[in-house]
Amino acid sequence: MSGQRAMRLRNRVYEILEPADEGDRASRAFDVFILGLITLNVVALVVETVETAYRLSPAFFWWFELISVIVFSIEYVLRIWSCTSDPVYASPVRGRLRFAVTPLAQIDLFAVLPFYLPFLGVDFRFARAVRLFRLFRVAKLGRYSSALQTLGRVFASRKEQLAITVSVLLMLLLSASSLIYFFEHDAQPQVFSSIPAAMWWGVAAVSPVSSADVYPVTATGKALSAVIAILGIGMFALPTGILGAAFVEELDEGKRGPQVCPHCGGPLEKQ
Repeated sequence: MSGQRAMRLRNRVYEILEPADEGDRASRAFDVFILGLITLNVVALVVETVETAYRLSPAFFWWFELISVIVFSIEYVLRIWSCTSDPVYASPVRGRLRFAVTPLAQIDLFAVLPFYLPFLGVDFRFARAVRLFRLFRVAKLGRYSSALQTLGRVFASRKEQLAITVSVLLMLLLSASSLIYFFEHDAQPQVFSSIPAAMWWGVAAVSPVSSADVYPVTATGKALSAVIAILGIGMFALPTGILGAAFVEELDEGKRGPQVCPHCGGPLEKQ
């Protein structure tokens, strides 16, 4: 009987921790509480960098961080404990290990890890640097935000096309940087001292970033700069079109609802 009670408790904890279903008030209250705490953590992280604001009450920021870490740590432990309620992670050991390496679980871990590093003997200067990992608490919003989940599905559905676009952009950057190095090195040996140094100009040429301190002075260099700038505009328009079309498709599919097989009634898989 105790085993059944533990199973029911674990299932209920899993239901509360996951985004709320319709009518589940406890899960909805937990979601609102976590979202509010994440928002306050982001605000505190930003305000803490203002020296005058931090000096007003450093103890407040310390205690708020401590309370937040305690809450997020308990949440992480409960997620690891209750994840076996999901059939995908049903195995008590392997299932929890598989869940622990999922992106969302790693985000939950990195959201609290910087706080514990000084207690583990890690160098304090290094611990201060990795405190920026507190920004992972912002990523925790993805578990509860349908908009962020839609964004994730859009990127996942177009990952091959985006990878091809990024590859072409990298090849264009490398080619442009190599050519400008050979055209400009003799005229500006200090500015274009090597191909890696010329890549800063290449980034400015193929993107909207402006670079007033690095520019070609030779005729061939200026002609190359003009060509690369035009190509860069076209290359940056590609991922915009890819993601825009994917967003429209995702939104249309959400309005239509899941497609089902007319024979068995099961969901149809996307091709």
